[in-house]
Order: sequence, then structure tokens, then C-alpha cells
Amino acid sequence: MDWLVSLLLYGAGVFTLALGTAHFFLPRWLDFRTVIVERAPDWKSPRPFRLWPTAYTATPRDLNGVVWVMNHSASYALVGIGLLDLFAQGWLLGAGSPLALWVAGFWFLRAATQLTFGHRWGDWLILAWFAALGALHLWVALR
Repeated sequence: MDWLVSLLLYGAGVFTLALGTAHFFLPRWLDFRTVIVERAPDWKSPRPFRLWPTAYTATPRDLNGVVWVMNHSASYALVGIGLLDLFAQGWLLGAGSPLALWVAGFWFLRAATQLTFGHRWGDWLILAWFAALGALHLWVALR
């Protein structure tokens, strides 16, 4: 049975490493700058975020920056998880149970937020895939 878990973790690692690498470039590939910044004349300023003693009003450039920062943060986490899974046989299947539990939580959180994109069949498929990755890591953590 250990060979099956190892094989599944290796496959999850390859997928996650590729996904994490791709996420570094998603804002450019999806042309978020055009959608967010270059259509700024249509922008309606949100109410300011108040943090005593100052107030901050977000701009389209700020939103584009948040997209880049969050994609890079997600990429960093995904690449790390992918590497953990690729090298799981050495330690994740043993003393790495707490880390496997953390990775499971990451995938379950990602699955739970998928429907913010919509409720198309592809969204449900992606939700199921990420939930399955969470279940795999939960299985590893609880073994």
C-alpha cells in the first residue's frame, strides 16, 4: 500500500509544481492589467479603508498589485507543496504528518473557494480535484 501512496503523492507533486510555476505568470497570461488598470476610466472608487489615523482608497493599480502579490504568494506555496510531495517518500510518509495535515488544509481551503469563480461544470470539477488532493494529504497525515 505504501507504493500506492508514494505514487499518488509523486503525481500530486508533479501537478502541484506545474500549477505553482504557471501561477507566477497567470496575471500576464490572463491579461489582468488590461482588465484592471487600462479600463480605469470605468473605475468607481471604493469607500476608503479606515485605519486610525489614516484612510486608504484603493486604485486600479493597487488592485493589479494585489493580484500579482497574491499570485506570487500562491505560487510560492504551490511550488513548495509540489516539492514536498515529490520528495515525500523520504520523510512526509513518516514524521511529516503535521505538514501533510497543513497541506490537506491548504487544498481543502482552495477547493472551498473555487465556487467564487462561478458554478459552471468546470468549477465543480476543479473543486472536486482540489478536494481529492486534500483528501490524499489527509490520508497521509492520518496513516
